[in-house]
Amino acid sequence: MTRLPDRPLIYDLYENPLSGPEIEARSFAAIDAEAPNYRRSAQEWEVVRRLIHTTADFAMAELTRFSEDAFTACTAALRAGAGIYVDSNMIRSGLSPARLQQVNPAYSREDIRCHVADEDVAARAAEAGLPRSLFAVQKAREMLHGGIVLIGNAPVALLEINRLAIEEGIRPALVIGMPVGFIHVLESKEELLRTGLPHVVLGGRRGGSPLAVACLHAMCSIAGRQE
Repeated sequence: MTRLPDRPLIYDLYENPLSGPEIEARSFAAIDAEAPNYRRSAQEWEVVRRLIHTTADFAMAELTRFSEDAFTACTAALRAGAGIYVDSNMIRSGLSPARLQQVNPAYSREDIRCHVADEDVAARAAEAGLPRSLFAVQKAREMLHGGIVLIGNAPVALLEINRLAIEEGIRPALVIGMPVGFIHVLESKEELLRTGLPHVVLGGRRGGSPLAVACLHAMCSIAGRQE
């Protein structure tokens, strides 16, 4: 039978208090100390460090790819109050309006759209035998041009974003392409890189909604400090 500890570890924290912000700062310092000497600009490293903090995975530093215009495009779109399309309600819930308001005080949660759970989208998907994420993007078509797109779950959603850019000239201001999984994931990311859209892409199979959220939050912080 496993013997219970004599003293729960939480009491160490009571005796040596650390606030949430202090823990975060120490975590970032630990990442900076442990990270190999990656060749990254200060802005890129701020985003990459946040992704490492989210996952405790230093592979983020090798996998994350930025277009040359990713930061300028993101800042301009945020300042203009561009609509934000996300491929999962987890991202919609995770994005902080307060972070967005660092750049543009007019932002609210209503500016973050996700249609994947809409009844009409589900009905179209069932009829076609295709993923809901495809029809969710199609429903959002009118807001995508000039908007910010976060894909953290569905590679099919990213494939449709790519198609709209290639065939219909719809150009989001920024695409954060971080779908996760095994089917269509690599292809969707590689195709995004060829569209010429401003982007942040996490290579390989890794990804997920928390990473997409962390990426935009870091970029909001950067944009909020710029004159």
